[in-house]
Amino acid sequence: MSNASTPADTSTPAGLRRPIGVAVIGCGTVGRIRAGIARDYPAVGWLGLCDRDEPLGRKLAGDTRADLFTTDAAALIARPEVDAVIVATDENQHEIPTTLAARAGKALFIEKPLATTAVGSQRILTEITSAGVDAVVGYTQRFRRRFLATKARLESGTIGAVTTVVTRAFMNQMVPLATLRRTAERATLTPIVVSGTHSVDMCMWLMAGKEPVSVYARSVDRSLGRHGTKDATLAIVTMADGTIWSMNISWALPTVWPGSVYGLEIGIVGTHGVIDIEDTHRDLVLASDFPQPAGYQPEGFAAGAARHVDFLTSYPPGDLWNGQLWGPMREETVSWLTRLINGGRTPHATVADGHRNLLLTMAMDLSAARRTEIDLPADPAELDTLLGTSGKERA
Repeated sequence: MSNASTPADTSTPAGLRRPIGVAVIGCGTVGRIRAGIARDYPAVGWLGLCDRDEPLGRKLAGDTRADLFTTDAAALIARPEVDAVIVATDENQHEIPTTLAARAGKALFIEKPLATTAVGSQRILTEITSAGVDAVVGYTQRFRRRFLATKARLESGTIGAVTTVVTRAFMNQMVPLATLRRTAERATLTPIVVSGTHSVDMCMWLMAGKEPVSVYARSVDRSLGRHGTKDATLAIVTMADGTIWSMNISWALPTVWPGSVYGLEIGIVGTHGVIDIEDTHRDLVLASDFPQPAGYQPEGFAAGAARHVDFLTSYPPGDLWNGQLWGPMREETVSWLTRLINGGRTPHATVADGHRNLLLTMAMDLSAARRTEIDLPADPAELDTLLGTSGKERA
């Protein structure tokens, strides 16, 4: 989307209304999913892929009949065929390709988080705002029917003014073990920043318009501390209007825990009603004599234990049938591609949302580390200094 005339983070981009070229930077688990969906989308006329792991990338290029594969992200982004860029690299590597794409005037889909440093995230937000490109952040759960239905009821005022929110997220250890093995830069690869951010985004989206003014949090690291991360973080966030939100996540459940990734509960109390969401996936349980595959299984990762019971549909991107992924990640990707072609409002998280989510989750970690309440909004440079993440990810 070169020379875009719409402002950054708009919810109603004008649209291109012609076949488009898409570049996918990062050919791992999520990049593979999004590249496959893009290849199948009728209005994608050109697909380019990039990954530092050449065998991995070339395999995906063959599987998706990509028009080009390269290990040079800058060269791919600069190609005239490319209108839009999907950034699906490891969490610590988002800033450089995102910055290159923004400066080249390309529309962006960026996997969360924007960056793993607060200052890096601020730089990305500034670059995208200055470039005026349409950009969204991958918060897939916004595209699930139950959360869209909840959002609609809250927008219509069905339960009145929201006063209290309670959130609980449970995960087994597969995500932290798979994520941490890829990097030694682990200062912000914590349960709240990496995975709790989905719960944070969901609740902040459902509480649209509410401004966090303080957070108090505590963490524990009895199981995963030896891997360089926390087991769990619990936090209380206070909003400017007095609304109180209790947020907690643990990603230290045993590897054999039946939930493939996420089990989430959200209670939203208003002045005239309540919405109680159970998203634990215990309504579809499989038990088998045969070991079940892990839902989250990146290239080269083994769960380390046989799982004979599974909560089906608990893998956030969706489920495979006939070699195709069906579920919220398909809907999210197709919705984004349609937005590029036709314009229109979509539920995607904006870059401003993504930046806010990162700062809020990092403030929770800082509060837990200092064992004191933190005033919000937090200063990005101070967060990085106090959490030891300064100087990473600069383009």
